[in-house]
Formats: sequence, structure tokens, C-alpha cells
Amino acid sequence: MTQRTILVVDDEPFICRSLTFVLRKADYNVLEARNGEEALAAIRAHKPDLVFLDVMMPKLNGFQVTQQVRADTTLDGVKIILLTAKGQECDREVGKTAGANDYMTKPFSPTKILDRTRQILGG
Repeated sequence: MTQRTILVVDDEPFICRSLTFVLRKADYNVLEARNGEEALAAIRAHKPDLVFLDVMMPKLNGFQVTQQVRADTTLDGVKIILLTAKGQECDREVGKTAGANDYMTKPFSPTKILDRTRQILGG
């Protein structure tokens, strides 16, 4: 089976590093981006299977990135999980409306990240 590619997007270096570490240990190919513009460029260039996308970021926020990805039919297969410290129901609704596949609130455990990754990607 080919290795799945996951893009981790967060402007907080510790979160990026910890997510990348956990996912690489589980044998995923992991790319990183630090803001919304980098995220969009990486998504268009690499078409990852899954994107863990922080909501609150410089340049473009996670909702804006999600909307732009969903508006581009060449990126139809890209799955998006929004990450946020804000767990309010209204944020969850905005995320779903933007086209996110799922929504996770920080902090999260490595086990939860891997479980959700396998659920979304299957296997």
C-alpha cells in the first residue's frame, strides 16, 4: 500500500512538531506549514490525503483555507480536520459549513489523533 500523506498546519511550533512526530511514528508521510498561505500552497502542490488545519492562524485562517480548497475541484479528495482551542458549537458549525470533514479541540492526545486519522482515511 502506498504511504498516505498528511499535512499538519499550525502556527504553534510545538503542536506542529508533536503532531508530526506521532503521525510519522505511525508511518505516514508528513508535511508541515505554518500559516494559511503556506497551507494552500502545500495542498495545491502535494494534494495530501489529509490536512490537520489550525483555525486561528496568520494570513488566512483555517476556515478560509478550507473554503478555498473546497472551491477547487482538483482537490476533491483532500480530507480536512480543523484544529482549534475554541470548542464552541458555533465554530464547529462554521467549520462544517466551510467543508471540513471533522473538527477537533485542543489539547488532544496522540491516541485520539491516530484514531481520527484512521477513521477519516480508513484503515
